[in-house]
Amino acid sequence: MKNWSLIAIFAFSLGNVFAQTNQSYQVKENNVIQTLQYLTSDELEGRDSGTVGIEKAANYLENQFKEVGIKPFFKTYKDTLTNFEPAAYNVVGVIEGTDPKLKKEFVIIGAHYDHIGRIAAVAGDDIANGANDNASGTTVVSEVAKYFAETKSNKRSILVVYFSAEEKGLLGAYSLAEKLKSENFNLYLMLNFEMLGVPMDKDYEVFITGFKKSNMAQKMNEYAGNNFVGYLPQEFQYRLFMASDNYPFYTEFNVPSQTICTFDFDNFKYYHHVKDEFEVMDTKHMTDLSNKLLPIVTKMVNAPSQEIKLNE
Repeated sequence: MKNWSLIAIFAFSLGNVFAQTNQSYQVKENNVIQTLQYLTSDELEGRDSGTVGIEKAANYLENQFKEVGIKPFFKTYKDTLTNFEPAAYNVVGVIEGTDPKLKKEFVIIGAHYDHIGRIAAVAGDDIANGANDNASGTTVVSEVAKYFAETKSNKRSILVVYFSAEEKGLLGAYSLAEKLKSENFNLYLMLNFEMLGVPMDKDYEVFITGFKKSNMAQKMNEYAGNNFVGYLPQEFQYRLFMASDNYPFYTEFNVPSQTICTFDFDNFKYYHHVKDEFEVMDTKHMTDLSNKLLPIVTKMVNAPSQEIKLNE
């Protein structure tokens, strides 16, 4: 009995060490800058779906997966859209859960990495680089994904998705949601990241679309231990719940599928504009936000039961 007690104490202590290691993990601003700068570079020509520019972005994100050990969910990382021509790709990776039972359930974290390409020139610049929309969300997802790839701290499996053709009508998300539904994919929830490049002057950090659709906001605040997620009236006024890649997963799976965002209609004036560039992004804010999200998302993927539910 004493030997078993010693083993139990050692296991408990080891668990504490791992917990402390996870808590000490910090997203580095230099990493945020590196990803954001590349995705917003003129080399990618605004990342319009089906172009050489977005193909370069897809290759970059695929290489990030490879570097941190995130495996492809399908045969390759690039999943060809079924509803768009010329060829366009979602970039899809998977981080297998550590719990024998819970790993059969999935949480999707995602962001669209496409933008609108070349548009009418302003002062000689015709490249809509899409820094806030949505290189910022893509960059934050990449940091959250790196964290789980390194720490292996997710009991549920995580599908990491960079969506193409969001700007064409959520086509990348519709393509993937329909494919996963046909394969009986076991989806617990979908958390989408959109326009996170500048902070809000509110008493909360982010707002969530479809605030009343589920208890996701309340549970995220519970997990955060503070008022992290708030309600922005404009999200209901402009029907933002239906305007990003969360929506196809809600319609296909009927599970909590929502978007977090910090664009509040007052703090950013370059929506679909050539001046939506790296230089107007607040990378310190993005880094701080990424670090605050890590324990929240960890609790979302590790909850012993499906605590986040649609409201009736």
